[in-house]
Amino acid sequence: MRRLFKRVAILAGWSLLMCAPVLASRGLKDELGRRVTLPDNPQRVVCLAPSLTETVYALGLGKVVVGVTDYTDYPPEAQAKPSVGGLTDPSLEKIVSLHPDLVLAMAEINREETVDELEHVGIPVFVVDPQGLQGILASVQDVGDALNRSRQARTLVKHLEAQRAAVVARVKGLPRPKVLVVIWYDPLITAGSKSFVTDVISYAGAQSVTANIQQGWPQISLEEMLHLSPDYILLVRGAHGGITEEDLKAHAGWDHLQALRDHHVIYLSERLFHPSPVVFDALEQLAKELHPKAFQSRRDKP
Repeated sequence: MRRLFKRVAILAGWSLLMCAPVLASRGLKDELGRRVTLPDNPQRVVCLAPSLTETVYALGLGKVVVGVTDYTDYPPEAQAKPSVGGLTDPSLEKIVSLHPDLVLAMAEINREETVDELEHVGIPVFVVDPQGLQGILASVQDVGDALNRSRQARTLVKHLEAQRAAVVARVKGLPRPKVLVVIWYDPLITAGSKSFVTDVISYAGAQSVTANIQQGWPQISLEEMLHLSPDYILLVRGAHGGITEEDLKAHAGWDHLQALRDHHVIYLSERLFHPSPVVFDALEQLAKELHPKAFQSRRDKP
């Protein structure tokens, strides 16, 4: 069946290429080092991850987005865009039917086969691969370059850097509590040194208890968790579900964790897990939860 879809996509893609007007193009390396031929000013963009949609909108280019993936809910107006399916298994037929002149993809999420099949029918695919919080800033700039909006991207990056710097200045010199972020609880999945979430925790004025694990999203045992003895548990919940304090308490072993006994649980929105400009809002919110007094205005202070 997938072979049939591929044949349909190929035929539709060639039809698109034959009917489309000839546009000026330029070459640009994506974050995998691939040389991609892009239109000078992309007008029909499909984003294969919610974070990419968020980035394009943050650049003020929501009008060029013609397709998104499932679970895209920010900004709200992006929900009105047609979905091409899941992050790992988007519909090639649907993508081709939208006549994109550029597809944006993420190396960590989207399959290499998807990229190859789209390029086989003449649709350019620009892939980003952000590593850490600094990598997210680099990807914002690269997406801006791909859309030929480099100046807007530089402005956005400077704004995000200033937002981060303002938080760092507020929490400078304060005690840095130990935090365990729970991606999932059975088995226990958390964030390691290669996850941008670990960077977020650090810039917010805390330390991740799993920052020394050389993985992105490592699995650890309950025994390891108890040994690490975090001061706070960081949970995420939002439009697509999440984890609650009650969920943890219902599982054997978690009741031995002092942070849970003391109700030292912080909830953040799903933005914490999005490698896009919105993660900087999550960073600021986390800092406010950890160090509320540092963010009191002078009028609020006693």
